[in-house]
Amino acid sequence: MTDPLDALRSPVRPVDPDPVFAERLRAQLRQAVLNPLGENTMTTTETELTSPVTLSPYIVVADARAALDWYVEVFGATLRGEPIVNADNTIGHAEVAIGNAVLMFAEASDLWPDVPVAPPARTPAKHSHTLHLEVEDVDGTTGRAAAAGATVERPPTDQPYGRGSVIVDPFGHRWMLLKPPPHPTGGQDGDVAYVTMAVADDEAAKAFYGAVFGWEWRPGTVPHGWTPAGREDRFGLWGGGPGQRPEVQLCYRVSDVAAAVDRVRAHGGQAGEIDRKPYGLMADCVDPQGARFQLLQLNG
Repeated sequence: MTDPLDALRSPVRPVDPDPVFAERLRAQLRQAVLNPLGENTMTTTETELTSPVTLSPYIVVADARAALDWYVEVFGATLRGEPIVNADNTIGHAEVAIGNAVLMFAEASDLWPDVPVAPPARTPAKHSHTLHLEVEDVDGTTGRAAAAGATVERPPTDQPYGRGSVIVDPFGHRWMLLKPPPHPTGGQDGDVAYVTMAVADDEAAKAFYGAVFGWEWRPGTVPHGWTPAGREDRFGLWGGGPGQRPEVQLCYRVSDVAAAVDRVRAHGGQAGEIDRKPYGLMADCVDPQGARFQLLQLNG
């Protein structure tokens, strides 16, 4: 008679695990190691977003597993669902949540043939896109990114719309990191939000006002634009070239920029299209006597 326990005495023969199970286990272990305290994670690998996402960037990387590790480590991303693994063990699709946004990515295939290449250190890169990410600590995130192999294209600097930097990750993608300034409390329509001095020669103006007030200048967000250090959220200088007449342009705060634009046009002024900025909605305007000004509806 055969002993039914003979099977338990047989030598153990290891077998390869199911690849889908193995990838799921790797993802769970990756999150447990990189997020040991469970910050920004759910009890499962799928993160629920606090609001619907209507637009998600989709990028192609050379090594999706390495990219997943990098985005988790540097940006605090969390895995959404399970990566789809192709028959050749490449990643056909993966998703991570960063804040209330979703970043999708995959490895090169017939569907995604173009893979960006990260530039060598100190070599300017040309990119057709930039991923904009709001972070709580621009300096800390930039430092972690550089330590993890990113190229710092623009170090952290203060701008009228907040403190920001630009990096290129090890997979060739350009990121603009930003912490917007705190929204001013109170206020009402017509409050002056920002002052721009327009001049013909910005270098001459920088030299004059720098000598008079001891200002140190930082580049602004447009060519020939400058802001004094410590006054980035209040004042700017712009050089328009030989034909530019000296003038001061005021940027007025409004609660509804579309309605304010309609009123400008209805009362004989001119208003351009409404532009979306990192800090809110803005429109360039001209009053009936030719004075230029801007309207700004802040985010939030």
